[in-house]
Amino acid sequence: MALPVVIVGAGLAGYNLAREFRKLDTETELVIIAGDGADFYSKPMLSNALASNKTAATLVMKSAEKMEAELNATIFARTEVVGIDREKQMLMLSDGQVQTYRDLVLAVGAEPIRLRLGGEAADEVLSVNHIDDFAHFAGKLDGVKRVVILGGGLIGCEFANDLLARGIEPVVVESATTPLPRLLPPQAGEWFATKLQAAGVRFVFGALAGAVHHATGSGFEVELSSGERLGADLVLSAVGLHPNNTLAEAAGLRVERGVVINRQLQTSDGHIYALGDCAEVDGLFLPFVMPIMHAARALAQVLAGNAASLAYPAMPVLVKTPACPTVVSSPAVGALGEWQVNVTEEGVDARFINGQGQLLGFALCGAATKERQSLLPQLPPVLA
Repeated sequence: MALPVVIVGAGLAGYNLAREFRKLDTETELVIIAGDGADFYSKPMLSNALASNKTAATLVMKSAEKMEAELNATIFARTEVVGIDREKQMLMLSDGQVQTYRDLVLAVGAEPIRLRLGGEAADEVLSVNHIDDFAHFAGKLDGVKRVVILGGGLIGCEFANDLLARGIEPVVVESATTPLPRLLPPQAGEWFATKLQAAGVRFVFGALAGAVHHATGSGFEVELSSGERLGADLVLSAVGLHPNNTLAEAAGLRVERGVVINRQLQTSDGHIYALGDCAEVDGLFLPFVMPIMHAARALAQVLAGNAASLAYPAMPVLVKTPACPTVVSSPAVGALGEWQVNVTEEGVDARFINGQGQLLGFALCGAATKERQSLLPQLPPVLA
């Protein structure tokens, strides 16, 4: 009897792979194992759901049962994979069952980085990484007037902008001197901060959270490295993600920052693949939607027995901050060149140019975002 293709994870990576695979192969048995409820939703929508009046329930686009029927798959929801027997091509599941596989795909995503915070309330700091987290966070917002957000990167700024729709004051603590320090050059970051501040976001730059205490009466007090103490009704951590490597490491797969894969998305085991936020290829760890879509299409071809190789074109990132529309296509890490920045009242047009005059990246804010389509074809691919 033929063994199934098994996908561990039912997020954007897992479900998009399953859809692409079913376009090519309608017969091979397909099994999806999910630690959550396995309902289909778009994770990027979590950070702008409040402004859209979305709840955890209304964010769900299709139930696990509908996905099971649509994909002609068997879906095990709220089931953990506790071990991989590579020799027997078998998974050990949290309910005591085993699941064999022909090919195994790890689409297990990434986990929030946990800050080492002092204080008796440190374990009450929230993070939002999936729909259950969002339901918990949103359920605590009634009556909340101020949320301290730890981290002024992409997710921190998106949540800050989103909280404004609920009339909540966000206070963003960022160790750098400008927001989005990994995406925007300083001048663009300053302009971006000005727009969000005008909308009602407060930034505290050049500081780290050291401890979280219970405040007198109710709420919390966040103690910063500067000595300042910030009062808050809730504290949300948004300092970044790290690939979920636990299962791969325990199975003896090659892991560096993420699970190491080749251009066919194959790990160090010929029958195990990985994609999405848990994987890295050629040193690239790209926890964004577009890389997932390209990877899913390539891996579907490989699993269907066709020749394919992963390639990434330039893939701009849209920052979901309506107070300051922003789109970024970052230059490669270590790229040689310099930012050429044009700041006007209407926006910021920042372009990263090398010594030969070639465009290697851009950061566009405000009205300058209209230049995205004309600049995109000039960029080199991320992975050729």
